[in-house]
Amino acid sequence: MDGKIAFEEHMSIPETLEDAKMFAGGSADWKSFQEEILDIGEIRLNHMDENGIGFTILSLNAPAVQAILDTDEAILISKKANDHLAEQVAKNPDRFAGFAALPMQDPDAAAEELTRCVKDFGFVGSLVNGFTQKDVPDSAIYFDTPDYSDFWSVVEDLDVPFYLHPRTQIPARAQPYEGHPWLLSSPWGFARETSLHALRMCGSGMFDKHPKLKIVIGHMGEHIPYDLWRIDARMRFSPRGYTGKRPLGEYFLDHFHVTTSGNFSDPTFKCCLEVLGPDRLLFSADYPFERMSDAAEWFDAAPISDAEKKQIGRDNAIKLFKLDLD
Repeated sequence: MDGKIAFEEHMSIPETLEDAKMFAGGSADWKSFQEEILDIGEIRLNHMDENGIGFTILSLNAPAVQAILDTDEAILISKKANDHLAEQVAKNPDRFAGFAALPMQDPDAAAEELTRCVKDFGFVGSLVNGFTQKDVPDSAIYFDTPDYSDFWSVVEDLDVPFYLHPRTQIPARAQPYEGHPWLLSSPWGFARETSLHALRMCGSGMFDKHPKLKIVIGHMGEHIPYDLWRIDARMRFSPRGYTGKRPLGEYFLDHFHVTTSGNFSDPTFKCCLEVLGPDRLLFSADYPFERMSDAAEWFDAAPISDAEKKQIGRDNAIKLFKLDLD
C-alpha cells in the first residue's frame, strides 16, 4: 500500500545520540545507525519511498530529555531538539511533521514548550519518553499525579495527541531484572513500564478531569489489549485506591490510540483489531530501531481488507493529527 503514514519514527541531535546506542542492536552497525537517526533528508526519504510511506511524524529518541536530571538543561535540550526538528520539517513539509520533545521535569515549562511548538512550528502533538527523572538519579515521575493537571489542561486546549513512548527502568528500581539485563528494554521492560504508566493514567481520574485527551502508545498496545478483559474483570473485586468513575477499560478504549510500531505479528494485530476496532489502530514502523521494510511488508500483507489497510495505514492518522493531506 502506498501513502502509509508512520509516526513512531525517531530522530536525534548530537546531545542525545548516545542514549540511542544501547537500543541499536538491530542495525547493521553503529556508524550506519547514527547516519540514519541523525538524517532528516535523503536517507530517510529513500527508505520511505521504497516502502510506500508517504508521510512521517518525527520525534526525539529515548530517553533523552526524560533522563536529564537538571531541569534547566532539560528545558534547553527540549528547545534545541524542537528548533532543529522544525528547521528540518520546513524543508519537506509535504513529507514530514514533528512531535514536540517536552521537559516534563517542570509541568509549566512543558506546557509552554508544547504551546510554542504547536503554535509557532505547526507540530501536531508531543512524544514523551516515559517517566521523567529529576534532580536525583533515583527518581521516576509519572504524569497521572495532580502536579500535571494544569499541563493536561493545556494539552486538551491545544487538542493535540500525547504519545507515551517507552523507556528503560532506572537501575535503582530494576531489581526484578537482576541477572537478566536482556529483559530491561524492548523485549519486555519497555512494554511493562509503558503499560504501567498508561494504566495509572486510566485509573487516576485524569480522564474525568480532562475528557478530551488523546493518548497514543505503540507496539500493539504494550500488552494492554490482550489483558484488558481480565483487568476489568478483576477490578470488580479489588478496586483499592481506584478513583475513576467508570471501568478502567472504558477509559483505555475512549482515550488511547495504538500503533503497530515494532510489533509485526498477525495474531497480535488480530487481537488489537478485535479489542480496539479499526478506528483506534494505526500503522507505524519505529525507524531506525526497526526496518521500515519489515513494517511495510508485514502491514501490506496483513489479513485485512484494502479498506481497513487504508484506514489503519493512513486515514486514522490524518484524522487524529489533523493532517492537511489528500
